[in-house]
Amino acid sequence: MYVTKATVSRWESGFRLPDAIMITRLSQILDVDVNVLLSAAAESDECPNVILVDDRKLILTGGLQVLEKVMPNATVTGFTEADEAIEYAKANRVVLAFLDIELRETTGLELCRALLDINPRTNVVYLTAYSNYALDAWSTGASGFMLKPITPEGVREQLEKLRYPFFLGGDNV
Repeated sequence: MYVTKATVSRWESGFRLPDAIMITRLSQILDVDVNVLLSAAAESDECPNVILVDDRKLILTGGLQVLEKVMPNATVTGFTEADEAIEYAKANRVVLAFLDIELRETTGLELCRALLDINPRTNVVYLTAYSNYALDAWSTGASGFMLKPITPEGVREQLEKLRYPFFLGGDNV
């Protein structure tokens, strides 16, 4: 292939994508249809999907404003119901989900498991006013844990710790 290990690492981490010529080479070497690789490249994180799920509308509205401020190139969508978030995740590749732990019909822990079943590379950050949920939260494969209220500084801190970093345009996250 005549590429460095660092280049392959950037492809694997999502920081870079192979160009069209390299995709053609990869297609031949891996014996994979080039259209499969091109569609994967088209699903890049140029405009990443970020969701916030909280059953309290006031928290949701304020949190969405903070997330949009910190991640202006992301598509940020809010939900008060877990099932709506799951349907959205089935139709859209969600790279980051901020989840309240206490939801009406379910818990953020259960929602996390459902989102990770849809896309195992979804980063999940739990939001709560109660720190006693931290141990249960870590057992689900989450990337982070934030105490409410959502602040720009807190979001930026979580973005630096993501399990699966993604590109936000301007700065690599």
